[in-house]
Amino acid sequence: MKISASLYSSKKRPLEPLIEELDQCHIDLFHIDCNDDPSVFDDIKEIRQISSTPIDIHIISDRPEQYFSQIESMDLEYVTFQYENLSSKLVFPNAPDTQFGLAITSDTPIEVFSEYADDCDFILIMTTTPGQSGGKFRKDNFKKIRKFRNAFPGKEIHVDGGVNHEVGFILRMLGVHSVVSGSYLVNHQSIGAALLHLKSSSIHSDYQIKDFMIDLADAPVLLEGEYVMRDMIQSIEDHSLGFTMIAGQDGSLKGLSSNADLRRGLLKNIDDLNQLDVHDILNESPVTINQNATISELLDLIQHERFLISFLPVIGEQNKLTGALTFINLIRSES
Repeated sequence: MKISASLYSSKKRPLEPLIEELDQCHIDLFHIDCNDDPSVFDDIKEIRQISSTPIDIHIISDRPEQYFSQIESMDLEYVTFQYENLSSKLVFPNAPDTQFGLAITSDTPIEVFSEYADDCDFILIMTTTPGQSGGKFRKDNFKKIRKFRNAFPGKEIHVDGGVNHEVGFILRMLGVHSVVSGSYLVNHQSIGAALLHLKSSSIHSDYQIKDFMIDLADAPVLLEGEYVMRDMIQSIEDHSLGFTMIAGQDGSLKGLSSNADLRRGLLKNIDDLNQLDVHDILNESPVTINQNATISELLDLIQHERFLISFLPVIGEQNKLTGALTFINLIRSES
C-alpha cells in the first residue's frame, strides 16, 4: 500500500525541508489539496525542482476546468476531482500519462462512480471533511470500501482522512492501493517512525473485527444438510477466497472447507476417488476469531498459531457465524 503525504497538513515547516525529510524516508507520493487555489501549482513547480517523487493533487472546485492547462503541461502523476463540487458531467483533460480519480465523501454512494468509470483509474474515498486535516476515520467506510471493490474490481481504491497506523493496517487488509496521511505523518515527532507504523502491523487498537470483516451475506457459506460435495467445491471456486464455511440451521459454525482440505481429501482417497466423502474435505474445528476481538488480539492469534493463517471464520455469541476475514490483500500489500 502506497502512502501519500499531505504536505499542507504541516503548518509549521517550510516546504523544502519537509519534502527532503519525507524523501529521506522513501515516501511514495506527495499529496496536494487544491481548494480552488491556483497558487498550489507554484508549489508543485517548487516541489519538482527539489524532488522526483510522484505528485497526487486533489482538486476541490466548482470550476475544475480552469486547472486543465496546468494539469496537461505539468505531467502530474495523479489528479483527483471532488464529485460533490461538480455542477455537471466533467470532461477530463487530455493528459495521457496522468491517472485520474473521482473523490467522494463518506455520505455519497459509490454508485456515482459508474458515470466516470471509463475515465477514472481510481476512486478516492474521503473519510473526513475534504481539505481538512486531523479528523477521525468513520467506521462505515470499511464496508464502503468492500462494496466498491466488489462493484468495480478493476479500479484502485485510495483513501484520505483519519489514517493512522491502526486504520492503515485495516486498509491494507481490505486491498486499498494508496492512503493519504496528513497530521499523523507530517506532524509526527519522527516522520520515519510514523511511516514505518503505517506500513507495519498495528500494536494498539480500538477497532473490532466486526467493524471491517466480510459480512455474512457476502461470505462463502453453505447450510448444513442443504449441499453436496460438488456445492462445497463450487462455493470455493465461485468466491475465489480459497475456502467456504458451513453453518448449521441454527446459524452456528459447523466447519469449513479450504483448498488445503480438498487436497488432503484427494490424497487420502487417491487410489479410489469414488470413496471421497464430504467429511474428508471438511475441517470441523477451524481456528476462529470473535467479532468483538481487537486487531491486537487478531495479531496475537495469528502469531501463536503454528501454521500460516490466510482466512478466519468470525463468530459471535454461542458460536454463531457472523462473517469472515481474509488476508489475501494484506499479503499482496507486503510484496
